[in-house]
Amino acid sequence: MKYQNIREEELKNKVGQDFFFHYDTSKIVGNIDFCVSLKDKNQFQVPLFETPSLLWAEAKKGTFDMLTMMTQLVLTIGKARTFDKYLPPAFLGAFDSQKIGFIPYNTIIDVFSMNDFNWNVTPSNHKSKEFELVKDRIENWLHKNHYVYDFVNDEKELQFFIKNNIAKATESGKILIDKNNFVPIYLRWLDQVKPHINFDWAEGKKQNISDNDFYLADLFVDDKGTNAVEDDTPLSDNLFVVFRNSHYEIAKENLKSLFNASIEIKDKTAYEQFWKKYKRPPLEEFQQYILMRKDLLVPQDIRERKGAFFTPKKWVELSQQYIADVLGEDWQEEFYVWDCAAGTGNLLAGLTNKYNIWASTLDQSDVNAMHERIENGATLLKDHVFQFDFLNDDFSKLPKGLLDIINDDEKRKKLVIYINPPYAEHLDIKNTISLKQGSNKSGLKFTKTDEKYKDKYGSKASRELFVQFFIRINEEIPNATLATFSKIKFINSSNFIKFRDNFKSNFLNGFLCQGNTFDNVKGKFPIGFSVWKLDNKKSFGSLFFDVYNDIVEKNNKKLIFIPIGKKGFLSMNDWIKKFNYLTDKLLIGNLNCSSQDFLHQNYTGITFFKQNSAYKQLSLSQLNIIQSCIYFSVTFNIEATWLNDRDQFLYPNDGWQEDVEFQNDCLAFTIFHSQNRISSKDGTNHWIPFTEQEVNAREKFESNFMTQFIKGKIKPEIVNDLFSSTNPVRVQNPNRIEEEKTTTNPNRVEEKTASHIIHNPISLQFSEKATHVFNAGRELWQYYHSQPVFTRNEANYNVNASLYDIREHFQGRNDKGKMNNKSQNETYMILIKTLRESLKILAKKIEPKVYEYGFLKE
Repeated sequence: MKYQNIREEELKNKVGQDFFFHYDTSKIVGNIDFCVSLKDKNQFQVPLFETPSLLWAEAKKGTFDMLTMMTQLVLTIGKARTFDKYLPPAFLGAFDSQKIGFIPYNTIIDVFSMNDFNWNVTPSNHKSKEFELVKDRIENWLHKNHYVYDFVNDEKELQFFIKNNIAKATESGKILIDKNNFVPIYLRWLDQVKPHINFDWAEGKKQNISDNDFYLADLFVDDKGTNAVEDDTPLSDNLFVVFRNSHYEIAKENLKSLFNASIEIKDKTAYEQFWKKYKRPPLEEFQQYILMRKDLLVPQDIRERKGAFFTPKKWVELSQQYIADVLGEDWQEEFYVWDCAAGTGNLLAGLTNKYNIWASTLDQSDVNAMHERIENGATLLKDHVFQFDFLNDDFSKLPKGLLDIINDDEKRKKLVIYINPPYAEHLDIKNTISLKQGSNKSGLKFTKTDEKYKDKYGSKASRELFVQFFIRINEEIPNATLATFSKIKFINSSNFIKFRDNFKSNFLNGFLCQGNTFDNVKGKFPIGFSVWKLDNKKSFGSLFFDVYNDIVEKNNKKLIFIPIGKKGFLSMNDWIKKFNYLTDKLLIGNLNCSSQDFLHQNYTGITFFKQNSAYKQLSLSQLNIIQSCIYFSVTFNIEATWLNDRDQFLYPNDGWQEDVEFQNDCLAFTIFHSQNRISSKDGTNHWIPFTEQEVNAREKFESNFMTQFIKGKIKPEIVNDLFSSTNPVRVQNPNRIEEEKTTTNPNRVEEKTASHIIHNPISLQFSEKATHVFNAGRELWQYYHSQPVFTRNEANYNVNASLYDIREHFQGRNDKGKMNNKSQNETYMILIKTLRESLKILAKKIEPKVYEYGFLKE
């Protein structure tokens, strides 16, 4: 073994010195272990992105399997999208202490453009489906082309290969355009050239002319800017746009009349500066390949905005089992299947009756990929796989066989729409200014489906692309069966009430799994698979879904509570706003009460000043502190998980009013929780739960409100209710309220009176677990007040410090102003850990009451 018992860094240096001494091996390219590029010359000074690499390689000390190393390299490149930041090399490679191997970069380039490839996998995870897919691709190529060399036994052959195959990437100081780099150059062209082209892109889209047609026109010119493709040749047939005499022209005769004869470049200097870097046209051996792989010229952000999500095989198999459970074991023989959001068709894997299956997708490149899969044995018919924009195109564009099914009432009953549609939103609610332009923050356009049905189904619902699929299917393919993956908010969110009023469908069955098991999904929320028969005329009620973990084990069932009708849905926010009293009494803070579900849990918090005006605010005083602490505790005492992500916080029943221990537990929980961000820097801190003597404070506190409140030293008051200025509210103890109201529905409340009767004050008694929280908090406050008094030029001692101030004192902030997670002070870390653990125990005590009083449904 040539390089035995040396470290990986030394191994890379040795290989560079021994075999690549003519080249530069010092550059760092992303997460790539080893990069070989040309040495810089005076006449060749370009940015790092445009520095031509000859080789990117994986390096491992010891001995490793070549296929494994190569595969890990490809996954590393794809995960980081290194080729978006740097021009890719002619070859990829891998080496260990004994051997080195090579593959041409273009053999795996199309993997990086696959819509349904999960790039979230860890490159070192050798058991993933993605690892096996790439490994098979590399193994097939290496089987035909043996480019693996032993450093000792094959030294001469290796040197010959490097000299004759790791080819030069420049000519006369310019970068050659080849099948390895024409895609990343296109991505740069989009930013630097396209904005200067005077063309109506919207009109061009109608005629299927896109920016990549102009890019190809630019590629096929010579150094003088003259069109390098002769008319009436096979190459010219593939060019929709050509470059002539410093301008673009439409090449297709039938389209010329629709556009200006000369399409000008508004900034010729920017255009010329860009193309000075590259040698055009591409070498003849690459020209046909580039024209045939035009489908690769689709920026990744566009693919993601279109909502391409890889459906893992385990969920595909389980979903088909669920379909069979309700439609019968012979459903593939009896039913037709259409995946109208097919991507490259992985959802259809496992289906066997190809004569009953249709697949359509937005991108022609995905159609091409499916056709290639058919040639390699996929169970589909080429004529049943087609390009179709489901949210915009007319059904008249469908293949005749599928159109006949949709138009036939009886056949349509046997049609299963089987999809994993895009989860993107076409409108960001925070970017409503873009409404006039008809697009959202992320660039997604309004669709014809949205324009046609948004009034009927509600604009809040229809901004979700997956919901638009449901809407068109429900409206235009009635009585079919919908089998779909999706987010579950269309079932229980208050924004989808109008949608549910019109989506009257019969739920057959379904399961839930974790969202981040899907490609391009990073959030921890539930994705559901559900089967619906679209022939029901009644609204569906609350639903039970099976719940599966990551290894497809059924854990339990999950109730998804569905509010019926706008008037019947009262949330916890509807409850808390009743306590937004108009008062001139002492205000002790503001509660941001925007929590409707666990997804928005962290928007809730207590601060001195009002926060973002877009969220609901509640001013806190002695009159509503207990109700506010109940709201706060219900929001945070249960940990947010992927499964409860969309669970709604609801209007409670009356039980909480008599449960004084529950009320006091919530007060203790709120005082010591990290989302209570009251700071004495913003005003007088009224949230100190101890006296000066208890914590050995050096001076008197500005406010003893909290200890006085706890002792019951609050005078009886009369205030006016927010909703009834004529009916006074008698306030005698702000921690206990009796309301008169009738309940006809557990989640629907009709008020008879706005009066709230509150009894005489008494000292609050805390449960054992709440007392443990107070004890842990007291030790933390005592430790803070025992710290030396600092000078004015350093972090000052603050006698009125809140818990938030104490945390900031010990933990500090980073250079971005965010509070650090840890402190160097070991004693503080022990004390804060004890407080947090006692708070978790108290939270567990509160949790059953949250369900008992109806704040959440089990």
